[in-house]
Amino acid sequence: MTGYRQVLAVPRMAPLLGIAFLARAAITADVMALTMYVVLGLDMSYAAAGGVAAAVSTGMALGGPLLGRVIDTRGPRVVLLTTAAVQAVFWLSVPVLPYGALLGAAFAAGLLMVPVPLVTRQAIAAMTTAGQRQAAFALESVQGELSYMLSPPIVIFCAAKASPGLVAWGVGAAMLAGAVGIALLDPPLRTGDEADAAAVGRPPRREWLTPGMIATLVTAFGATMLLSATDLAIVATLEDAGQVSWAAVVVAVYGVSSVAGGLVYGALPRPLPAWLLLGLLGLATVPAGLAHDWRWLCAAGAGAGLLAAPTLSTVADAVSRLAPAGVRGEATGLQSSALSAGFALGAPAAGTAIDLTAPGGGFAAAGLAGLAAALAGVLLSRRTTPRSRPPLSAPALAGPPDLEPSGSGIRPGA
Repeated sequence: MTGYRQVLAVPRMAPLLGIAFLARAAITADVMALTMYVVLGLDMSYAAAGGVAAAVSTGMALGGPLLGRVIDTRGPRVVLLTTAAVQAVFWLSVPVLPYGALLGAAFAAGLLMVPVPLVTRQAIAAMTTAGQRQAAFALESVQGELSYMLSPPIVIFCAAKASPGLVAWGVGAAMLAGAVGIALLDPPLRTGDEADAAAVGRPPRREWLTPGMIATLVTAFGATMLLSATDLAIVATLEDAGQVSWAAVVVAVYGVSSVAGGLVYGALPRPLPAWLLLGLLGLATVPAGLAHDWRWLCAAGAGAGLLAAPTLSTVADAVSRLAPAGVRGEATGLQSSALSAGFALGAPAAGTAIDLTAPGGGFAAAGLAGLAAALAGVLLSRRTTPRSRPPLSAPALAGPPDLEPSGSGIRPGA
């Protein structure tokens, strides 16, 4: 644990991670809060709630690179405060908006979602040394896993016991506090050397959007597609067994296992390639389709979960290493878009497989999606040439040259 103590001892790192956790918990809970409002507040169907969730997710997927590009040119504080104001207006308005207006407003809110994960990942890359980044990104990934485990259940409980409109205000307040807090903290997003290099101007996209970078983004997409599909497959399997009330326990076991795996991985002396971790995660997910009750699903989830946070943490670290300083915001935004797109498509893919086969087919679809993305990552990485390597000082890593570790920790809110 010495590596974690060193990371947390970095000036402004501990408050950065603490404030970011508050904002990420709210970002992770936003879809559930809107779902509960549509179902309980507007007394509409879950299909209608899914439309609002899709609007938010689409906006986030499109907005990530745009916000990242503005961060590159104008700095994080302007973007954080502007998006925080937009989120405050949106969440205050949610309880009075009719469904049609809510759809459009949800898309706009997703497009201008507070870019706390983007800023946090860039700050970690700038504030840590090469030897500290594996542990730092592991902490960031664990943070995302904890927000996924805690915030949606809290939102469901509060919406059922109190008011879904009040919950919407609470989510908006947490986003506002987190974004303003990080804006006031104003963490550096570039080292001194990188700031000098970035002053020269933005490199053309063809110089940094290399096969290695594309491979990393494909890995990010495959990881969240697998995780999203796994969530749906768990529910479908337990519903078929008449044990759907145990779904929360199975998901919690998976999450705790992921947190443990992330902490262990961050303490390892040497990182692993992202494609390898994702491939192992895919292989570990497929056998869960043989489970037919909650106990066996807990066992399968505990095994596969160990690889979830390490895979996500490796993706973020790779993006930070591969992107030149002048475009790191845009590159991190592309990472967030890939994560959001994977999360949005994972559940429909698993649902199709379940409808065509059996509940266990959802796990097969999840695992195969991860394996396919890992294979694509290997093939793309082999096309990387020495010219495409990033101008960052970092030790050589095991595996294909441009698939060094990275991390992102997000399921819905990356």
